[in-house]
Amino acid sequence: MKTKIFGAIGLAKKARVELPEVFDTPYRPDLIKRAVLAVQSTKRQPKGTKYHAGWTVASSWGTGRGAARTPRSHGSRTHSASRGALVNYTVGGRVAHPPKAEKKIVENINKKERRLAIRSAIAATAKKDLVLGRGHRANSFELLPIIFEDGIHDKIAKTKDAIVLLTKIGLINDIERSKQGKHIRAGKGKGRGRKYKKPVGPLFVVDRESNFCNSIRNLSGVEIVNVKYLNAEMLAPGTHAGRLTIWMEKTIDIINTTYPSKKVTASKTKKTTATK
Repeated sequence: MKTKIFGAIGLAKKARVELPEVFDTPYRPDLIKRAVLAVQSTKRQPKGTKYHAGWTVASSWGTGRGAARTPRSHGSRTHSASRGALVNYTVGGRVAHPPKAEKKIVENINKKERRLAIRSAIAATAKKDLVLGRGHRANSFELLPIIFEDGIHDKIAKTKDAIVLLTKIGLINDIERSKQGKHIRAGKGKGRGRKYKKPVGPLFVVDRESNFCNSIRNLSGVEIVNVKYLNAEMLAPGTHAGRLTIWMEKTIDIINTTYPSKKVTASKTKKTTATK
């Protein structure tokens, strides 16, 4: 599989370069979904109640008073003082089976499955049909994924220069899609601090912090991640693989080392056995 490397002026630096074998990994949407849900489960906030919530000072009046044996609040025999308390079937009493903060809400996934899911999601960034299926505007690209040369880190330092570069390449169309697609969320979520939604934009995978990262971080829909912290959710938001991803030239070598193919692993094993 081959693609192009773009330079700082928006033109392809080389005709075509060979991609690592990780981009030939079979598409596994089932594993990608499991890995994404496992990452999302780590962001949930534990819910629970205090142990003594609803446990007020109350006791039953006993029999012979023409009233139920429900525990009642102490004090003078007024309406508020004689109301039921403590038990779970009264107003203001304890909850019968409250949620507990100790509940395990994090979903685990096997290490080999997680790594295969990431490899599959990486390979999905090179499949144009999946990228277009997610809604990204990538019709102008002949080959995917998009790779930038490492010199862009130092050559692009301002947002206006980054916009010029992205316009020449054609990435600005997907950023505009994210900006124009912003809308008010349906449902109660808009009253809980998440009023607006917008489409997910391109993902930039880098190997270090630089002026180029600072110049694009405020563009609509753009997300920047270090290749060391790459996970399935970033590559497949909402469990749907095929995100429009831009790789730096050095990150391609890093993922080739981090996620080697089975063929490379088998050859290394044979060499080790022969040496022994």
